[in-house]
Amino acid sequence: MRTEVRLGVIADTHVGSIDDILLSVRKALSHVDLIVHAGDFVRKEVLDGLSAIGQVKAVYGNMDSPELKAVLPEREEFEVNGRKIGLIHGWGSPKGIAERVKKEFSGVDIIIFGHSHQPCNQYIEGVLLFNPGEARNSFGLLTIGDQVKAHILKS
Repeated sequence: MRTEVRLGVIADTHVGSIDDILLSVRKALSHVDLIVHAGDFVRKEVLDGLSAIGQVKAVYGNMDSPELKAVLPEREEFEVNGRKIGLIHGWGSPKGIAERVKKEFSGVDIIIFGHSHQPCNQYIEGVLLFNPGEARNSFGLLTIGDQVKAHILKS
């Protein structure tokens, strides 16, 4: 039996500092093993603030500063508890975004993305497509153990 690993997932914060993220979200993120941000921080101060809370995996989004784009990748792949995870911000219209980002990865179990500001928690062809929505409205919790449990919570 695998020990469960908890991921706090946010995207599209669109704020100037960590203090602009709702306290309820910051508290929730302080109780996870890994914070995952799917882009559109806007300012590096937000990344720095999240890093002060815990370990962060992140990519940049289309609204991020040149400073963020210099330190973060456009896409990332990593593994948690034997599950392969793809992380990308996304692009284009909200319509069809899950299918578009799915084409960017092969051999992954989970794809975390943002951009659309619309929560998504669905399986497509056996892959979990997970978008926590815009951080001011919602965030996500993924628990990865023997099974993957995915929840989108109101901020």
